[in-house]
Amino acid sequence: PTQTVGYRVPAQTPFQKITHAHPMRSLSNAFSEEDLIAFDQRVRAITPSVTYVVEPKVDGLAATVVYEQGHLRYGATRGDGVTGEDITHNLKTLKHVPHSLQTAVDLEVRGEVFMPKEAFLNLNAKRQEAGEELFKNPRNAAAGTMRQLDATVVKERNLAWFIYGLADNTFWPDLTHMQTLEKLKTLGFKVEDGALAVPTMQDVLKVVQDFEQHRHQHPYEIDGVVIKVNERHLYETLGFTNKSPKYAIAYKFKAEEVQTRLTEVTFQVGRTGQITPVAHLVPVSVAGTVVSKATLHNEAYIEERDIRLGDTVLIKKAGDIIPEVIRPLLDQRPAESQPLRFIRHCPVCDAPLKKDPDAAAYYCVNALCEAQQKEKIRHFVTRKAMNIEGLGEKNVALFYDTGYVQSLVDIYKLKDHEEALKALPGLGEKSIDKVLENIEKSKSQPLERLLFGLGLRHIGEVGAKRLAAAFKTLEALSEASFEALIEVEDVGETMAASVRQFFEDTHNQALIAQLKTLGLRFDTDQTVTLENSFFKGKIFVLTGSLETMTRQEAAAEIERRGGKVSSAVSAKTDVLVAGEAAGSKLTKAQALNVTIIDEATLRTQLGLNA
Repeated sequence: PTQTVGYRVPAQTPFQKITHAHPMRSLSNAFSEEDLIAFDQRVRAITPSVTYVVEPKVDGLAATVVYEQGHLRYGATRGDGVTGEDITHNLKTLKHVPHSLQTAVDLEVRGEVFMPKEAFLNLNAKRQEAGEELFKNPRNAAAGTMRQLDATVVKERNLAWFIYGLADNTFWPDLTHMQTLEKLKTLGFKVEDGALAVPTMQDVLKVVQDFEQHRHQHPYEIDGVVIKVNERHLYETLGFTNKSPKYAIAYKFKAEEVQTRLTEVTFQVGRTGQITPVAHLVPVSVAGTVVSKATLHNEAYIEERDIRLGDTVLIKKAGDIIPEVIRPLLDQRPAESQPLRFIRHCPVCDAPLKKDPDAAAYYCVNALCEAQQKEKIRHFVTRKAMNIEGLGEKNVALFYDTGYVQSLVDIYKLKDHEEALKALPGLGEKSIDKVLENIEKSKSQPLERLLFGLGLRHIGEVGAKRLAAAFKTLEALSEASFEALIEVEDVGETMAASVRQFFEDTHNQALIAQLKTLGLRFDTDQTVTLENSFFKGKIFVLTGSLETMTRQEAAAEIERRGGKVSSAVSAKTDVLVAGEAAGSKLTKAQALNVTIIDEATLRTQLGLNA
């Protein structure tokens, strides 16, 4: 125990950049048997006599570790494939990362940092109890954890590590890939035990099918399998593309569809008053988690699919995250079933609902509806808005129900109730101190975040950025005419009308005046533009996970250079930025012949690799 490394890195110390001795390339993706057969044909066109290894694709964070004379020297993230970040202090806390090897050898190994399912559930349970935002999935949790400056936090979260190969293909050249994995075990490394050697692509297809059928039996998430040529001495002959080796490919599993029964439909009220129907289901395991609720979107969605109570339905997780009902199985429908009727009054305040004439949505028009107030507060404090950590859904509900936060203004008056808050059940002195500290920090958030947090109808994250960049201050925006608003890029008549309606409302005018008195910032940092011909006037879509920046940060950099960022791939899309674990958007972009670039290319075009 006295030799365990887990020191605290000073908060002001950034992650140092490390240039990889051997590039950390990402794998190209396959989504069908046809893609795998085409891969096999490309390989055999260069070298006909090959066999393959199929191994689970652990859904985590790629990292590299360098050893000198058997002692761990440093570890780093993939980054852009050429340059990563030093995460040595965090890697050393992982159980299966040896600090010294059985043999005094110089080598660099590549592996995957991941969070086992049990550790993920335990972590989210603690975060929920503390009122903190939950991690969406184990991969996000692992990536977020490895960016902690405090290594003791990393150690507490019980991450794991598997080795999947060597950085240098010329090291131990006489060994096959399977033999290399066995050799690494003898040195003290932990290797995923599911790898299988098979002679032909037909055998690969059978193994892939078996992995897909049993994907959820693993104690950690796998989102596909990796197929590699087993003969490592052929790797240099097979070569590389700009970003991927030609001797390996990643097969991505299809979204899992599962049958269950619809037992009840309830209706949720959002921050804008929009009513969303929610299906209550007989609990069933989907993509590794138990699902008991799923979205039904709106009245039109229900009517088009004729979804009814008592139906046996197919569900899936959209993007492997959000459960949704796909369709009912009509041959299993009860004879006495009746069509679902959408409600016409708010389920919380009983106010009449109003239908949006331009959409399928219904709205509660009572601005003082309790459900709307809670959702407005919850939205205001989220990461993309004012980013007030510690004010998660649980604490927002607690503070609302106890009367301390009934409006956005009350958030900034919580400090007046500090002692009373510390006496509330489930809260302690440290957690309240942290919440109050984060509330004060949020006052410096720029205009675009405040505007997004205020939750104007039809104004999303991108719209808020556009308006903030155009008018610079909240005062100028509040005085802008309808004609001036529609001159702003990406702001149409509906959005412009929403802005005017918001600022003409006397309740909102009073809210803004109070927020100003409380010291919130009403201007923006968006003064610098770096127009670039690669970006100017083009529509970009971001998909998959980026290693060196968040997708929000990447979008901001693209927009600063004159590009636009969209959430969906269409015929109008100019460029798709494909990160790690890119899925259906990549497939659609390929079908539409959209230009596809990786993160390294994006950073080069942004001028961030210098």
